[in-house]
Amino acid sequence: MQYSSELIHTMRQALETVMASVPAHQSVFGLKAAVAECILKAAAHGHTSYDGLETAASDQLQAIIAMLT
Repeated sequence: MQYSSELIHTMRQALETVMASVPAHQSVFGLKAAVAECILKAAAHGHTSYDGLETAASDQLQAIIAMLT
């Protein structure tokens, strides 16, 4: 799937925002990649706004952390 440079920028911003909210003790190996994958899936399902992407990733954050620990 191809994304516009604007959407890629928005996805990166959402990723950085979500990662900044992760407490240091919960930041595990592979977390950023898993969150990025979540954001990519959300974009593939039509969520293209910053808020939509950030919310999609934030909603899954604890599940992703639990899966990786």
